[in-house]
Amino acid sequence: MTGTDESADEDALYVLSAVLLTPAQFPSVLGDDFPEACAALGLEPYDRGYGLVLGQDGGGARWTVAVDDVSLVAVAIAAWDCGMEYDLSPDERTVVAALPGWPVALSVAAPGIPAPHDPDPEPGVDNDGARPPLTPPDTTSWGSAQRRLGADEIALQWEAWREQFDSEDEHQRADATAGDAGGGGAGDDADSADDGDGDGGADGPPNKKAGAEATQDGADLDGTEALHDGVRRVLKELRGYLESPPPQGRVRSGFAPAGARMLRADGPGWSLVARTDDIAYILLDDEPNEVLPVGRGPELPKLLEALDAIAVRPS
Repeated sequence: MTGTDESADEDALYVLSAVLLTPAQFPSVLGDDFPEACAALGLEPYDRGYGLVLGQDGGGARWTVAVDDVSLVAVAIAAWDCGMEYDLSPDERTVVAALPGWPVALSVAAPGIPAPHDPDPEPGVDNDGARPPLTPPDTTSWGSAQRRLGADEIALQWEAWREQFDSEDEHQRADATAGDAGGGGAGDDADSADDGDGDGGADGPPNKKAGAEATQDGADLDGTEALHDGVRRVLKELRGYLESPPPQGRVRSGFAPAGARMLRADGPGWSLVARTDDIAYILLDDEPNEVLPVGRGPELPKLLEALDAIAVRPS
């Protein structure tokens, strides 16, 4: 393996990027949990995980190299995130698999070699049963992959989302008060709410779900009618995780300010993002581009604390 500043070598890998594939940190676009993400790449769910090195060979073909030296890849990613140069060159003895294609989208390419493309089939080899090149999951329309990416974005931009939701709630309360003062009927209020809630489009950012704001005020999580049916189902499945441990990586705990933890949990058709000192947001495959907030209330803090206790954390 080599960097991108050397002359093209057909057998070299010109490293462009890298990601971790561990129970605590993996590209969630690939699956709801660590074993599912590994299966998307045809890898065994090895407990210590992998580092995925993404690059091109001398002919420009895309390759993903899975290595078991996770620490080395983590150091490289940390250096790059800080704007520092780092020559990521894993020892060949650490290579677990060399997979054609990339599992995530990259917008960069190695200079001086052909544009990124899938490797050509090996000449003289029966490729009928060969694994097709890796390709990023389709995120052009709403589905599981885009739902998980939406949850990633909320976790990354938590403060911005909280400000947006708080502002929307304040406007809705003000509109409701104005409507009562002006003698507007229930139908008028409903029309106003519909007009103000854009659907965002199939590939737009998730929006707050109209009618879900009742949970923002701390609705009881034990079955109140205020809860959206999908939210109630997700909360039931999360309680099930406490009784029967889910697959590795279904519940992950990361750093958050002020001593809190950022929780990510996923399941069939849903994702949850929450801060242990704040509220939670839920995204559903069945609710395209919508985000459902769940307020603190008396039950959510206890549920989040219990989930944090079983979550996997970065080492």
